[in-house]
Formats: sequence, structure tokens, C-alpha cells
Amino acid sequence: MRLVSDRIYIQKLTLDDLQPLLDFKLRNSKFFQPFEPIAPRSLYTLEGQREALKKLQENWEMELGYGFGVFLNSSNLLIGRVNLSNVVWGAWESCTMGYSLDEKYNGQGLTTEAVRLAIQFAFGSAGLHRVQAAVLPRNKGSIRVLEKAGFRYDGFSEYYLKINGLWEHHNLYSITCEHWQSMK
Repeated sequence: MRLVSDRIYIQKLTLDDLQPLLDFKLRNSKFFQPFEPIAPRSLYTLEGQREALKKLQENWEMELGYGFGVFLNSSNLLIGRVNLSNVVWGAWESCTMGYSLDEKYNGQGLTTEAVRLAIQFAFGSAGLHRVQAAVLPRNKGSIRVLEKAGFRYDGFSEYYLKINGLWEHHNLYSITCEHWQSMK
């Protein structure tokens, strides 16, 4: 499973990506800290990444989540992640999206490309109807990514997620397959 844009591609993460994922996590730990939940120390080890990848693969097989690596076309270097998580079927047919990109590659539009590819998968192969994302109001770069990818602002949610040890307010955004189709 590989989806390609001009500069990057996303593909399903596998155990072959174990070391690159750990390197990515270690390289960006301070950069991501203000925007992520506090991770257990084990996540910064090969064994911790192995367990996370196994869970990701289980979710993929059960159609409960889809985890992708973001890779540069030019070098196949892993520079990010984009995840479709918390998939719920039935009347909702929706998921939540999260993403992260190596600090070195931020501000170049690569995250927007990755998000668009993940949306393409969500509304294509996965057969979902809606993708939503929650963003800290102070994370202007992430808000721009969602807006450029076609997400619409849904509202404000107080104390939505525990980020870096604190319950933080979030802006909620979403895109539906109808809106996605109308953008083409």
C-alpha cells in the first residue's frame, strides 16, 4: 500500500520500519513534546516501537486504524507519520486523524501532501465517510495544514486531550467524502 504525491509517499508501516521509526521519534522528541501526550519511556526503545507497530498492524487487520509512514520520494527517508485512528463503522463510518513531520522538513507543505494522501485512502480504499482532527488552538502550522487539505472548522472543545501532562482545549476540524469529492 503506497500512495504517492510529487515529493513524498505514504505507506503502511511494518516491522521493517522499526529502526527508522525509533530514529524519527528520538530525533524529534523535544520538538513534538508541546503537542503530544506524555509517552512512556519504553516508546523510545526498539522494543517499545516494536510493540507499537504490532498494535498498529492489529488495528489495520481489524479495520480499526491505519498507520502510515511519510517518506521522501528522493531518498525513501522516513520523515513523518500520519494515522487514521479510532475507526468506527456502522452509522458513523468515521475516524480521527493525527500526523507529525520531522522538524527539519516542517514549513514546506509536505505535511499537507501527506494528509491529502491519507484522506484519499480514507475515502477510497478504506471506505470511510468522515475524517476528523483535533488541534491545539496555538498550533497555527497544524491548523494551516488542515485548512489547506480541505478540512472545515467544526468547533471548540474544552479540556479535550491531555497534552504534555495538561488537559488542553482543542479546535475540531473535519472533512467528509462529499466535501472531498467537490474539491476535485
